[in-house]
Amino acid sequence: MELCPLIKNILLLDSEGKRIAVKYYSDDWPTNAAKEAFEKSVFTKTQKTNARTEAEITMFDDYIVVYKFVQDLHFFVTGGENENEIILAAVLQGFIDAVGLLLRGNVDKKEALENLDIILLCIDEIVDGGIILETDANVIAGKVASHSMDAGAPLSEQTITQALATAREHLTRSLLK
Repeated sequence: MELCPLIKNILLLDSEGKRIAVKYYSDDWPTNAAKEAFEKSVFTKTQKTNARTEAEITMFDDYIVVYKFVQDLHFFVTGGENENEIILAAVLQGFIDAVGLLLRGNVDKKEALENLDIILLCIDEIVDGGIILETDANVIAGKVASHSMDAGAPLSEQTITQALATAREHLTRSLLK
């Protein structure tokens, strides 16, 4: 018996069931074709539900799938049939909320595709090798933001703290010349 809950996959699909960002942590789907077939069937099974106000849970091929739709994005977290739905739902909500924070509330396909690197980092901060690392959206978003913000970014895209740090760095460099 495994004591640590394991995530089988995290899927982010568009409103037509096409892949935006997916991460698999299990050999249950050994080929890309198997993964795509799973995504298509999960999407088909869930698309007629109204999972907009809160997450829905379904059993699917001996897996528990929790999912929620935001705008034209469909978020899914899959666990084994014996996993705790509440834990899976916490992972899902952490993912959705972190993406919302990082995309400044513009959670839609266009923004997701333009910020795919951030979304993939987000998934990596939540789950590693199937093991849940974090479900707190603020912590996840903070870690992702610190990874993705480089000092070369225009000041307008930096937070006040980052801008001050960059300015201090430039001042220090100019004084040392």
